[in-house]
Amino acid sequence: MTKQTSGVLDEVYAERERQEAKWGEQNLEPALWLMVLGEEVGEVNNAVLETIFGNEPNLDHYREELIQVAAVAVRAIENYDRQRQKREQ
Repeated sequence: MTKQTSGVLDEVYAERERQEAKWGEQNLEPALWLMVLGEEVGEVNNAVLETIFGNEPNLDHYREELIQVAAVAVRAIENYDRQRQKREQ
């Protein structure tokens, strides 16, 4: 792992913590996680479109949204692992 990767993962972790503080532990079905993740990916798309066609002068918002996508993916994996562990008990 590079220093750059480590820094990005630190940001994903911080976003993950922010989400947990805001929403608490969420136990959603996989289809719902896909909808949440899809909504976040849509925000990434919107950030790029605003940069190309709107008034956003840079891609900073794009990067922020990508961090959120990664954090939501981590949340979905954590949820899956919790549910799997419950089924195996």
